Parts: sequence; structure tokens; C-alpha cells
Amino acid sequence: MKKRMVLFLIGMFCLSQYIQAQNSVDIDGRLQPILTEFFEQCKKYDIDYHSKLFQLKNIDIVNNLPLEENNTVLGMVSRDEAGNIENILINWAALLDNEILKVVAFHEFAHHFLDYKHTCTDCEEIMAETNVSYFNIARDWDNQVKLLFTTSPIYMAQQKGHLVAATKAL
Repeated sequence: MKKRMVLFLIGMFCLSQYIQAQNSVDIDGRLQPILTEFFEQCKKYDIDYHSKLFQLKNIDIVNNLPLEENNTVLGMVSRDEAGNIENILINWAALLDNEILKVVAFHEFAHHFLDYKHTCTDCEEIMAETNVSYFNIARDWDNQVKLLFTTSPIYMAQQKGHLVAATKAL
């Protein structure tokens, strides 16, 4: 009887640790201010980010993304076996310039929190697959952020939902 009780308590402890681990996200402190700014924009456009945040394991700066001519990856999301995003990764090289870091971080955050795919191959938008000039995006930052949020799949779906609700109320 005591053995069962001890095994039960150990099992409950392990389960509580597992559940607690699922409710935390490791966020690199260097990305925290940018993530906070992104979340402020989410609030401005009434986009819930809380539940998606806790689907992640890490938001991290890493040193293992490709950094070579014709094969540079400044940021990416990684997915689990089911295809769900579990990590947002930023290449350490993006730290060399704050404007580049911010564009890359917003781009990767938008993949997860705004359900974005790339908008173009190279069009000087935050969600472009590649960008010739991150600095042009940074110079037009307020407009770029507005475009990012108001054309995002999640925002557009919300707006469509609001229109349907308003039509039904009439």
C-alpha cells in the first residue's frame, strides 16, 4: 500500500512538472523587447496571442542557421512532427544591426502569431521571402507594421467574422 502511494505521488509530481513545462516558453532576453512591441501591435489590432505563445518551446537567438553566400537564413520557425510551430529562431548575425533584427523578428513572429506565409519572393515587405534592403523596410516601419497586421490571415479572418456577425444582427 505504501509502495503504491509513493509511486502515485512520484507519478503526480512528474505529471505536474510536465504540465508546468508546457506552460512556459524560453525567450532570449535580447528578443523580449521586440516581442513585447509585437504583442502591443497585436493588442492594437485585437489579435489574441496568449494561447499561441504557450504553444512554443523557445524564441531564441541561435548560431546554427546557415550564414554563407547565397544561403543565409536570418530567421526561421521550426515545427514538430505534426507540423505545428514550436520554435522561433533568429540567426545571431541579425544582432549586428537593430533594424535588421527587428524586421527579421517581426517576420518570424508573424509566421506563428498571425498565420502568415510569405507574401512575395522579394518585395520589400516584412513578410517577403528575402529582402534586398531591410533598411528600406525600417525607414517605412509604421506603414510596414500596419500592412503586416491589417493584411494578415488572422486579422482578415477576424474582420470577415465581424462582418458576418454584424450582418446577422441586422
